[in-house]
Amino acid sequence: MPLPAGTKTHPALQLLQWVRDPLGVMERNAAEFGGMFTMRWAGLKTIVMVSDPEALQVTLTSPSLVAPGESNEIARPLVGDRSVILMSGEQHQRRRKLLMPPFHGDRLVSYGQIITKITDQVFAQIGSQQVFYVRETMQEITLRVILQVVFGLHEGDRLELLKKRLVTRLEVSATKLGALFIFLPFLRKDLGDWSPWGRVMRKQRLCDELIYAEISERRSHPDPERIDILNLLLATQDEEGNYLEDVDLRDELMTLLFAGHETTATALTWALYWVHKLPDVYAKLMTELQSLGDRPDPMAIFKLPYLTAFCNETLRLYPVGMTTFSRKVKTPVKISGQMLDAGTEVLASIYLTHQREDLYPEPKKFHPERFLERQFSPYEFIPFGGGSRRCLGMALAQFEMKIILATILTNTKLSFSNPDLNLLPVRRGALLAPEASFSMIKT
Repeated sequence: MPLPAGTKTHPALQLLQWVRDPLGVMERNAAEFGGMFTMRWAGLKTIVMVSDPEALQVTLTSPSLVAPGESNEIARPLVGDRSVILMSGEQHQRRRKLLMPPFHGDRLVSYGQIITKITDQVFAQIGSQQVFYVRETMQEITLRVILQVVFGLHEGDRLELLKKRLVTRLEVSATKLGALFIFLPFLRKDLGDWSPWGRVMRKQRLCDELIYAEISERRSHPDPERIDILNLLLATQDEEGNYLEDVDLRDELMTLLFAGHETTATALTWALYWVHKLPDVYAKLMTELQSLGDRPDPMAIFKLPYLTAFCNETLRLYPVGMTTFSRKVKTPVKISGQMLDAGTEVLASIYLTHQREDLYPEPKKFHPERFLERQFSPYEFIPFGGGSRRCLGMALAQFEMKIILATILTNTKLSFSNPDLNLLPVRRGALLAPEASFSMIKT
């Protein structure tokens, strides 16, 4: 069967445009071809992109499509060979089942005080009337949260050294060069420390040394009282009674870091921009937060309706992940009236779905009330992906975002260093992020 219509631009130029201006590519294609179109990336793949909710439901849930781990090959250099992201079928389902418990219920509550304390500590280091870069500060907070909540590192030389090494490693993946490594795999050649990819791999090895040392130490001195996720994973057994091996633990820790550090920091950066850009939104949020008193319970914050709507609108307008993980057609399937042959790769556009006029009137407008006025299905609002590949840490990310935002707003007064700023989204590695130059003043 022929593929859906798409631009006739040369595939090499299509790939370059996708790397440089992903939102423009999606919007131009959607304007010309509607909610389903084909993109061809030279030397990489041909993709059918969909954004209609009915098409998303078929793509994410139909047994005719699968979510093979090998489609996520771009993540391998960072997360490792045995990450849940790169697993398929029953192996993927079993690993997800093992990893789910730390991200729900009472475990979330136990992390609330840690998140609040870290946020206060970071902002205490910013002086009065001091200008600071927002994304950089949010990254400091979310990295500390990851290192405490996930790795269980609270203080000491290993914590400081690992934090330093992780920052340098992750920053490479977020640069323009990092984007080229993502989309042009042939550049990933380790030709020694003098080569670009060789330097990246050396940074990764330095991180791994510390991660494996921590795993070894924790195995040698188990402490059942610890509540961090590494401790829970060390005690986790599969259905045959087997524990996760060191390499599995390392890869899942890197996966949680990769999925939960930069993403949450980016969402928080947008949140601080919008809440200070729109005085009415700020007033409504502060009224709701102040209704909880001086020492609110973290779960009470998590359940606040306007705060929830505000965070949802932040994730809707410029979703950190622009697309879901790709699916591959296993048996011929009809999507949006178009038959797709086996082997066709399908990608759901989170960004285009969130920009649909029929779902979100005035989609370019920041309007939290839309989430109070109606409920959206999992195929209409999908900031964390969907189906079997939906983000494992979704509940933790939502919880963390709300607690950090509430802590900042109730304890700190901020203002724009440039009152006329109109913040724009840019590609940052595989993600969509605000411009790094966005700064504020602690007043």
